[in-house]
Amino acid sequence: MTSFLRRRARHLLAPAAGAVYLVLWIVAEAGRSDLTGHVLVVSAFAVAIGLANWMPATALGLVVVVPLLQALHLLPGPQATTWPTYLAVAIVVGLVGAGRSGLLRWLAVPVLGLASAAAAWAMAVPTVADPDVWGNWTASRSGTRNDLVLLTLALAGASGIAWAVGVAVGAAWRIGLARVRVVEAERETEVTTAELRAEQDRARIARDVHDSLAHSLAVVVSQAQGAAAVAGPDGPTATALRDIADVSRNALGDVRSLVERIQGSGPDAVHGLADVPDLVEDMRELGMQASFEQHGDPVSLGTAVGGAVHRIVQESLTNVLKHQGRTASARVVLDWRGAGLGIVVTSRGDAPLVRLDGVGSGVNGMRERARLAGGWLRAGVGDEPDEFVVTGWLPAEGTR
Repeated sequence: MTSFLRRRARHLLAPAAGAVYLVLWIVAEAGRSDLTGHVLVVSAFAVAIGLANWMPATALGLVVVVPLLQALHLLPGPQATTWPTYLAVAIVVGLVGAGRSGLLRWLAVPVLGLASAAAAWAMAVPTVADPDVWGNWTASRSGTRNDLVLLTLALAGASGIAWAVGVAVGAAWRIGLARVRVVEAERETEVTTAELRAEQDRARIARDVHDSLAHSLAVVVSQAQGAAAVAGPDGPTATALRDIADVSRNALGDVRSLVERIQGSGPDAVHGLADVPDLVEDMRELGMQASFEQHGDPVSLGTAVGGAVHRIVQESLTNVLKHQGRTASARVVLDWRGAGLGIVVTSRGDAPLVRLDGVGSGVNGMRERARLAGGWLRAGVGDEPDEFVVTGWLPAEGTR
């Protein structure tokens, strides 16, 4: 729940900033007679700010297109009191710089340069229809060319500083979050180890009960049915033998139900298959290039096996974060096309957050969890450089 709220709050920051930007400019310019054209420009910039997190490419496009249209006089140009609306360019590139997309983060650099040049042209270059430009506002005598160069450098410099601050803040946030996740993962590993030992004990008890008592009851049922058939259909002996067979059969069913409850109890019921996409999304929030795929039609696995799937994927992604870094790429695949569920987690990265100081217990824990659920798991180095692959299989209900 905390992770969910944190993600939503981060995504709502840009729309809130866009709304505040729009309201403040409307209030500031409310007394002007030609407010309509100004509102159109400010609204476009506000939309760009609001989309900076959700649709960063669209936001970058808007902060370039609006100044270009103003420079071409297809939109109302800036005036002495409205030119600071270009602050939106700095806000947008700052938000994009803080985002998790590396490609768009660097694309924001040429975008801010182009947007600054277009905005400077709209402010500094006069026309016959609109001679009211920067030189008149400031009583500058330096000439249109000098004003154009100065404004371009000033706007690009301010936007560049905003972009650099955004990159630094985003990187610091992701690094801090990654460290918190690693600490939480280490704590959870300790708790999970204790839970796994208890689960192993439950599984051992369940196997012992099944191997001894269930087998004995099955023999009793078989012998009683055979003796009843020999004794004939009538008589107290046949009735007693049939009663013995019925009671033993019911007891055998109770034993099997008890074994299933023992194997399916515990903390795994808290999380299941439905939570696996959230694990992948958490890694994306850290800057990891994580993807989630499913192939085939999902079938019922049961609470215990679903919990085991969640734990295996969670531990796999945590290991990617710890040993391959938050800039690693990870691909989680659930394959339902066989007799059960196939799990493949493939990752590549060479910037670990922590250094190995010995053999960890994460992979062994995943193997044991898969074994207790009736499946198997393998983990090791892949064919590509810096690649690690986790492969597992868990049975569906009715196949165990």
